[in-house]
Amino acid sequence: KPDNVRVSYGTAGFRGNASGMEYVFFRMGMLAALRSKLKEAAIGVMVTASHNPEHDNGVKLIDPQGEMLAQSWESLATALANAPFPIVQEVLALPEKIGTPCIFLAKIIIKNLRPSSLSLSRAVLDGASAFGATCHDHGLLTTPQLHYILACYNGGDIKVDEEHYYQNYASAFKALLNVPVTSPVTVDCANGVGAAKLTKLAERIGANIIDIVVYNDGQSGKLNENCGADYVKVQQRAPAGLNMEPFHRYASFDGDADRLIYYTLDSDCNFILLDGDKIAALFATYIRDNLKKASINLRLGIIQTAYANGNSTNFLINQQNIEIACTPTGVKYLHEKALTFDIGVYFEANGHGTITVNQECKNKISAAAFDPNKSAEERFAAKKLKLFLDIINQTVGDAMCDLLAVEAILQDKNWSVKEWYRIYTELPNRQAKVQVADRRIIETGDAERKVILPSMLQPAIDELVRKYPSGRSFVRPSGTEDVVRVYAEANTQENADDLAQQVSLAVY
Repeated sequence: KPDNVRVSYGTAGFRGNASGMEYVFFRMGMLAALRSKLKEAAIGVMVTASHNPEHDNGVKLIDPQGEMLAQSWESLATALANAPFPIVQEVLALPEKIGTPCIFLAKIIIKNLRPSSLSLSRAVLDGASAFGATCHDHGLLTTPQLHYILACYNGGDIKVDEEHYYQNYASAFKALLNVPVTSPVTVDCANGVGAAKLTKLAERIGANIIDIVVYNDGQSGKLNENCGADYVKVQQRAPAGLNMEPFHRYASFDGDADRLIYYTLDSDCNFILLDGDKIAALFATYIRDNLKKASINLRLGIIQTAYANGNSTNFLINQQNIEIACTPTGVKYLHEKALTFDIGVYFEANGHGTITVNQECKNKISAAAFDPNKSAEERFAAKKLKLFLDIINQTVGDAMCDLLAVEAILQDKNWSVKEWYRIYTELPNRQAKVQVADRRIIETGDAERKVILPSMLQPAIDELVRKYPSGRSFVRPSGTEDVVRVYAEANTQENADDLAQQVSLAVY
């Protein structure tokens, strides 16, 4: 371990420049072995830095049912990663802290396309093996595929593999569609792992059902460089080199294929973004409509973060009468809150999200599809809802599954991307970041929508916001780097840009 270096386990695990990080990956292999012994189940380890530049890499642990690592273990991961060398005392103390039984079970290890991934994956394997763990390296997978395989494995399907994933979701998609998708969709795969995997999924579905055109397939260009979901979302422009046509459907994944956003051009060639907010609204209204048609009474909720566009919130609450909950930024918070609803829909604005449905609700929907006491229309709606939910990877946000779900809804509604975009008009917004010496100086509350410390900052932000019609802004410390992230929205793009700049100066 290098001297004077401290890392912290966050929502995305550990991330940073891959150079000199082998000690972190080795130690996380050990921690995964301990977690497996405690849970008496397989644990997943994902080697990825998602949308970060190619020179970065990261590692995160996945719990038995495909969920994020329990928050109570994040502090253990941080302590182990930062323990001075030699780490014998820290390692010997861990079983006492967590009460680990002496049971050796399997780990699932995965690597990705980054140049550093092979050596870092080996470091994880070495760490897990040092604790006597049995390791299964499934090779190159997307992050959601690993979550899926892990959940199936611990559910009793010990022979589950990548092909199982393709067959499951391809079958669900084909079962829902009455007719083939009539026009192609072009998908920017960020030169990442999603390109080859989406190609395989499309082959299992069949080009006669849906025509998926893969762009940025990794044959040229660097991972996430001027492409991918994060680039398109933040820059609000198409990936470099993509020649767009008005109202054609375009989508982008991030590097490990757990984020999805859509975009297009209008008739005047203005760029139109359909981000996580628009996807969540599409999913939730489709579910709500079919629940109503099937006469099924379930509690449906959408979970948002402070980054959700103000007009999306107004649309869902005031026009659609759908319950809204707000959490701090981070999938672990969104997923946890989603589970409190019968059906929970969550998407961060960056395109990372999914739908959760508890087993009792699944059974209720399935029963309604064949209930002789219901009308044919009610049974048909229940069947459509069941098939739609079968497309969703409920363990984690999955760009490939979410892509299929969007395409299925648009086909079922006979909508183009134009009708989808028009369900509500987003307020213009801008994201920025301010480089700081220590991001921990800023503390937030109210699901990160208000600054608690320093005490003078929130009044300054409030004063700035009042100057702009429909103004809203918040700031939050980054979870991965020493920057403070700034979000602003207003009635015009010029005002949103100006508000973001003024709030950034206040932070500075």
